[in-house]
Amino acid sequence: MDRLVDWAGESERQSTQMLGADFPIPLPSVGIDSYHAEREACLNADPKKHANYQRYLMAKKGLAAVDYLPIKIDIENVSRCNFRCTMCSVSDWHKGKRAEDMPFEAFKTMLDEQFGLVEIKIQGLGEPTMQGDDLLRMIRHARQKRIWVRTVTNASRLHLKDFYKPYVDTGVNEIQVSIDGATAEVFESIRRQSDFSRVTKNCRALNDYTHTQGKRITKMWTLVQEANRHQLLDLVDLAADLGFQDLAYSFTLIGFGDKALQERNDAVETEYRYRFDVMQNIMERAQSDDIRVGFWLCDSKYSTRSAETRCAWPFERAMVTSDLRVVPCCTISNPDAFEFEPGTGKSLTEIWQGKTYTEFRQAHIDGRIPEVCRACYRD
Repeated sequence: MDRLVDWAGESERQSTQMLGADFPIPLPSVGIDSYHAEREACLNADPKKHANYQRYLMAKKGLAAVDYLPIKIDIENVSRCNFRCTMCSVSDWHKGKRAEDMPFEAFKTMLDEQFGLVEIKIQGLGEPTMQGDDLLRMIRHARQKRIWVRTVTNASRLHLKDFYKPYVDTGVNEIQVSIDGATAEVFESIRRQSDFSRVTKNCRALNDYTHTQGKRITKMWTLVQEANRHQLLDLVDLAADLGFQDLAYSFTLIGFGDKALQERNDAVETEYRYRFDVMQNIMERAQSDDIRVGFWLCDSKYSTRSAETRCAWPFERAMVTSDLRVVPCCTISNPDAFEFEPGTGKSLTEIWQGKTYTEFRQAHIDGRIPEVCRACYRD
């Protein structure tokens, strides 16, 4: 198996090719070799998990009715946030909240039942750290099972009771921090209700602590848009100043399954995604700052032409929201826009192997891409 493809998803290399050159995609902060070593350790620790993974490898993208459990899950522990970002669904919700938090016991039960998991991401449309100690318990429980854990934060609350220290000490494998402006003016205009000074102080504290622990687990992640496109090089310098060694630029704003939000976000996307000179300048600046940089394009990355270019998500993973609803992926993470088998109360396993999900996979196999997925396909 191609190791790079296995990390990123089977068609993610297409996103770099669209730029007209072989620009890198974001890779695990710890490095691809360590990522795969952790995968092997996870699989070798449990015969059931290993057997499930082998069934997945045999059947992926070829069978709609699957006999294995998902190998990855995105888990939204909270669907509430203290920011009101211009490009996010949360800003449209009453008091920035859609549903109650996922209880730790529900999280534990799900991971105990999903014995096939090798990787999870704890984050959805909310700010994960708002759950406090329960988030830490979730990460620790997953890591006890040798599951690779990635999470995302806006870094606004890491100073509270020095939360950044137990956050790192959980053994979390990667912490992505969302930074969408190199100055307070730009940052706070995009991430409304934020405090640029507080966020940057917290990032320095987080990175200083990870370095003292001998870890490389943080990544700065920037959503490129009209409001910040003039700061792309400045963001490289900011990343270096804050102590980040890894930086990712995402050049696509998604709608999370909401057509109205997608239209608003489309209006502020930038043509810079197609500019070779911009990418090259970023690469050169990152090299001078000793930062590893990657580029991410979410739209037009899949194709119906072959199994190799088809979206891998329906065949390997799902997303579970804070109120235990199942959606296809993080790009369609709002269950009020789309979910599998609403109101049935079925478990993830029942839904994953059930009729509706099977039909969803078959549509991908047949090239009849569901409308909710069309934004990610280029044909």
